[in-house]
Amino acid sequence: MRYFKYSLLSVMVLTLVIGCAKPPEAEKSAAKAAMDTAVSSRADKYATTDFKAAKKLWDDTDAQMNAKEYKEAKQGYINSKAAFEKATAGVEAGKKIVTDEANAAVARLEEAWKNLAEAAKKIEKRLKDKKEAWEADAKAFVDGLKAAKDLIANDPISAVAKTGELQILHDKWDATFKELSATPTAPEKEAKPEKKGKK
Repeated sequence: MRYFKYSLLSVMVLTLVIGCAKPPEAEKSAAKAAMDTAVSSRADKYATTDFKAAKKLWDDTDAQMNAKEYKEAKQGYINSKAAFEKATAGVEAGKKIVTDEANAAVARLEEAWKNLAEAAKKIEKRLKDKKEAWEADAKAFVDGLKAAKDLIANDPISAVAKTGELQILHDKWDATFKELSATPTAPEKEAKPEKKGKK
């Protein structure tokens, strides 16, 4: 009889423990849905800090789940759901910041390229064998700038990346023109008097 009481008590305790320690699947699903929404809204790009914090919380909670620490995991999924929602809410503000950055970069590059084109006219005779490359890059720059402008509305991060590529092209020619401008003009002046002397 005593053995039966202990067995019954053991079964009741075990049932209670098993009943309390079930995996928090509903909380996990809700957190996963919040994460999917954050990813599709590009929170990883426009609300990077909040998204990384939410993802770390998710990963830590998954580790708790794998360790069968269900009570902690339940709270972790609740917290990570809230963190992913915060990241999603920050997307618009983040996108505006990047859009403003892209617009400023495009405007800055337009002005810089205009100045570069004027510099090219001043040293046109010195371009010689570089003239064809300059014309090809000038066309590529104008096309690239148009592409960057077109990207701003829907994908400002790609627009910023594009302006970075265009900046490299600008800097390359800026350095080339400065080098060509610094080339001594004395040989050309010497050549002219020789021609006059021959006449």
